[in-house]
Amino acid sequence: MKYHKNFSWFILLIILALNIGCDQVSKNIVRNKISDYEHISIIKDRFTLTKVENSGAFLSLGDNMPYIFRLIILTGLPLLFLGYGLYFLFAKRNLPSSMQIALCFLIGGGIGNLYDRIVHGSVTDFMHMDLYLFQTGVFNFADISIMIGVGILLFQSLRSKMRKEEPIEEVE
Repeated sequence: MKYHKNFSWFILLIILALNIGCDQVSKNIVRNKISDYEHISIIKDRFTLTKVENSGAFLSLGDNMPYIFRLIILTGLPLLFLGYGLYFLFAKRNLPSSMQIALCFLIGGGIGNLYDRIVHGSVTDFMHMDLYLFQTGVFNFADISIMIGVGILLFQSLRSKMRKEEPIEEVE
């Protein structure tokens, strides 16, 4: 049993490292190869690369806040939440596997963006999608990791609610 427990820790650490690593490698390439606001079309104009340095949060929210508030809200609080998330992930051994994987994606993406904010002073975003009906903001692989984690948790929550609901029988 101890082998299985250590093996799952190892898998969780690999998932975390891959999330952080893919994000940081891609951002490093973008920082070194793409100029600010350069527009590179990958799939016509539906998927493009555009380097943007985001000193705010999601969609640059908070970008105009005073530095001390940005430091507390965009660095301090995420640091606390990510620290607690890591503790929760590795201390609670009875979590379902899907929740463990979702937490790895959430934490890995959060660490990737927090690292940028601490080391570079802003988060490097570079992907943009225009899908006719809607457009995304400019995002990065950390954002994708976070959305995958949220998606897994949402799917797991909906699945567990559907299993708990029992069909209502008509009484005659």
